[in-house]
Amino acid sequence: MSSTAGQVIRCKAAVAWEAGKPLVMEEVEVAPPQAMEVRVKILFTALCHTDVYFWEAKGQTPLFPRIFGHEAGGIVESVGTGVTDLKPGDHVLPVFTGECKECRHCKSEESNMCDLLRINTDRGVMLNDGKSRFTIKGQPIYHFVGTSTFSEYTVVHVGCLAKINPAAPLDKVCILSCGISTGLGATLNVAKPKKGSTVAIFGLGAVGLAAAEGARLSGASRIIGVDLNSNKFNEAKKFGVTEFVNPKDHKKPVQEVIAEMTNGGVDRSVECTGSINAMISAFECVHDGWGVAVLVGVPNKDDSFKTHPVNFLNERTLKGTFFGNYKPRSDIPAVVEKYMNKELELEKFITHEVPFSEINKAFDYMLNGESLRCIIRMGA
Repeated sequence: MSSTAGQVIRCKAAVAWEAGKPLVMEEVEVAPPQAMEVRVKILFTALCHTDVYFWEAKGQTPLFPRIFGHEAGGIVESVGTGVTDLKPGDHVLPVFTGECKECRHCKSEESNMCDLLRINTDRGVMLNDGKSRFTIKGQPIYHFVGTSTFSEYTVVHVGCLAKINPAAPLDKVCILSCGISTGLGATLNVAKPKKGSTVAIFGLGAVGLAAAEGARLSGASRIIGVDLNSNKFNEAKKFGVTEFVNPKDHKKPVQEVIAEMTNGGVDRSVECTGSINAMISAFECVHDGWGVAVLVGVPNKDDSFKTHPVNFLNERTLKGTFFGNYKPRSDIPAVVEKYMNKELELEKFITHEVPFSEINKAFDYMLNGESLRCIIRMGA
């Protein structure tokens, strides 16, 4: 057992007191884990666009003060009652969605949308008792998506922790907790392009580049990147993108441009923008008879997807995916092994690194469009 097991731990955390305002480094109290919970010492975390979106509170009900962060790697410090598959010292990746292993979704080979631990951005407390494990001088501080990794210690439900190879460098594999796995899995697990396929990727941010990486691993012969920013093409080449299309450079719809480039359409497409127009284009650019389009981006709540039914009758397939169809506990350890076996390249996603004390720089990098992933070194 850890020497601190069962005790309150005081540590540094970057607290968001207000929407859109710089995080403030505070000393917080982190309570011991309760039943089916694990307290984790975070060693490395990373900033994801999801953190920024909810920190800005765009279109959301603000929930502050809050500790954000959900891409991270750490070591188990102590476990609560009922936890049998983790012990102090284990290396883990916290994940924003979970796997209870008991519900219908977890028992299904086709779904990763756990009934108990599915992502909930509005819940700022733990499931066990409806309370936070973070306080500052007695004031509760809200959790974020069950992970809250912008703290040197955090408490997470055991179902939201992937136990990984202890030899894996946490400053690299920590980025597999969210967007990179989402894009990679969208291609490998859902689109499933065959070797020699043509694949179109809509949106060349971190998730889209991860989808392109999946197409590269699948042996796609042509990977067409689609983005409104032509400056992204050179960077995208590192991830296997062979051609680039900027819809603003053409008078006709981009789906028609791609159909002309590929003799009728691509075999697979993956949409990673959240733009409803990009979603429609991604579907309509796949080849009839066998084309599959996969939607990853999250649209605005009032958006509606409009296409002619004939596109379906002509045997085009439209799919959606959540976290790349990966089950966190069962599947993410194997994704880590892809990196360890030098199949998956993660270093090229990491554009910046800052000490924990300078975490607000990571927000600046992302808001200015300068970073894909910024690693934040805890304890520094």
